[in-house]
Amino acid sequence: MKKHIPHIIFALMLSSAGCKSDSEFLNQTPTNILTIEQAFKDPAQVESILANLYNRQLDFSGLDNGWASFADFSESFPSENGAAGIVQRDSWGFGEWGTWDYTYIRELNLFIERCTAATTLSEDSKRRFLAEARFLRANYYFEMTKRMGGVPLILKSMLYDFGGDPTYLQFPRAKEAEMYDFVISEAEAIKGDLPVAPNQKARATMAAALAMEARAALYAGSIAKYGFRTPQVTLPGEEVGIPAAKANGYYTTALTAAREIIEGKAGNYSLYNSKPDLAENFANIFLEKNNNPESIWVEDFKLKSGRVHGFTVSNQPRYGAEEEEGGRLNPSLNLVEAFEKLDNTFAPLPVTDGSGNPIYYDNLLDIFADRDARLAGTVITPGSAFKGRNVDIWAGYLLSDGGILTGDDRGAQKPLPGTTSPAVQVVGFDGPINGKEFTAQTGFYIRKYLDPSPGAGSRGTNSEVPFIRYRYAEVLLNAAEAAFELGQPAVAAGYMNEVRARAGLTIPLTAAEITFDRIVHERRVELAFEGHILFDMKRWRLAHIVWDGTRMTVADLTSNIGKATKRNTQPYGLWPYKYYNPGNPNNGKWVFRIVLPALVTQANRFRLGNYYSFIDDNIRSNNPKIVRQPNQ
Repeated sequence: MKKHIPHIIFALMLSSAGCKSDSEFLNQTPTNILTIEQAFKDPAQVESILANLYNRQLDFSGLDNGWASFADFSESFPSENGAAGIVQRDSWGFGEWGTWDYTYIRELNLFIERCTAATTLSEDSKRRFLAEARFLRANYYFEMTKRMGGVPLILKSMLYDFGGDPTYLQFPRAKEAEMYDFVISEAEAIKGDLPVAPNQKARATMAAALAMEARAALYAGSIAKYGFRTPQVTLPGEEVGIPAAKANGYYTTALTAAREIIEGKAGNYSLYNSKPDLAENFANIFLEKNNNPESIWVEDFKLKSGRVHGFTVSNQPRYGAEEEEGGRLNPSLNLVEAFEKLDNTFAPLPVTDGSGNPIYYDNLLDIFADRDARLAGTVITPGSAFKGRNVDIWAGYLLSDGGILTGDDRGAQKPLPGTTSPAVQVVGFDGPINGKEFTAQTGFYIRKYLDPSPGAGSRGTNSEVPFIRYRYAEVLLNAAEAAFELGQPAVAAGYMNEVRARAGLTIPLTAAEITFDRIVHERRVELAFEGHILFDMKRWRLAHIVWDGTRMTVADLTSNIGKATKRNTQPYGLWPYKYYNPGNPNNGKWVFRIVLPALVTQANRFRLGNYYSFIDDNIRSNNPKIVRQPNQ
């Protein structure tokens, strides 16, 4: 899809036959560039310009911008040398996550102005192009607002007149509520000019506009409602912070917009249900390009065009992988234990019995039995497989005296106690090995987004798996949250149960069981590694509570599972060991131990100043109307 506007190239051709005068040369019409009129004359050329604007949309996490953005917030551990600091920051920098790309805004404004002025495009083409550009502008302003709060709202291109007084180009920050109002109003204004086209995923559609509206309104509503938790995170001009009285209005807007999609007014979207194995079905949501009724708007990739990404190369199980590459993203036990049991209860994985004795398992997968299918669709656990090959995740032998026999390299071999030969394998080829990069240092690998296609794990080929920006399950969860906040728990339960049933949780939640904790939990497990957790925790004003800088204990880890305020400051792991005690009935069985990767020595701390990203001093120096962020 990626195309580019031709760059301006100046070429001077000298000829022995003679040369033109300077005036004749300089007055020649260029043949290798398009004028504005020419560029907006041909629909195909307009599409190429628009494609460039699509390709510059911002995502917090993305498959083509590396893997590190997924390895944060204690949901995973980054298994690459030197990367452990990602998950143990005494504080995130105040500039983290910020964006201020007014060059992009200007180019979107120019596109809108030039397309509006075009005289040869058909009205239908012009209407759609303009709606798409307005969608991209609104979506980027939404991304800015999530990070920065209120920002200058510039809706036309501006040009400096070199008169020495730039003040007419200086705009103050809008109120945070005004930014959300803009996104919502733009979605409403353009939704009828965008196609009802469920099979069109990479371009804006009516459903994409409504999904953006629902998400934006939900964010605004929760900032208004839960701002009381952080009274210090406000500004007197409301550039940061939204009055509590606005909450219900935003929740109503979110529910209304989500329902337009749910009721089919924007086309036929539904939850993906194509595979009989529920875990495989969930994993396949993120792989299926064609006939995927769940994806609404995606960042697409194409092998034939050369626009691909290396997410699978970086994160596939390393053992047996193409080019022996991968293993960087290790989901944490913190996240794994959040996936509830099929009876709708929360419980830690059973490592010991009531007396504190280890539980012995015949098979590695037994400890994960009877859990939400989204666990196995999101995380590669010990005993499971990828691309038809079992992962080799085990940490060594647990001896009868409590000692450990293991190795310091993948697949290391040593003699067992009481023997001198032959040497046997004493640790998995996928680890875990403390401090050994590219091994499963938490005992887990990520499964979501991993492409099983031949060549996808090779740097020479890479993957064309899309990154889903908006999908139907999130729309249902947005509707459920908005309904809950509006005092409609039965409606919320209905939407939430649809999502849960797809994961094998077939005992419906009742209206009385829908709580704020349930809302937070459901989003965490359904939307893991999709770029939501930071902004969800920020809008609920829970980030400074969940990431409070206090080191965790195992008791912290295994208690209060399912609570929205549960501390989550360090990524723990779960290591399997093979029990070695010849003659004992448990010989050869598996036991598990909870571990904290040795490289994790600190804890994540989210400060009040992290709720809104720092506005650069140069920006404020150039525009004195820009007020400083709170707590910075």
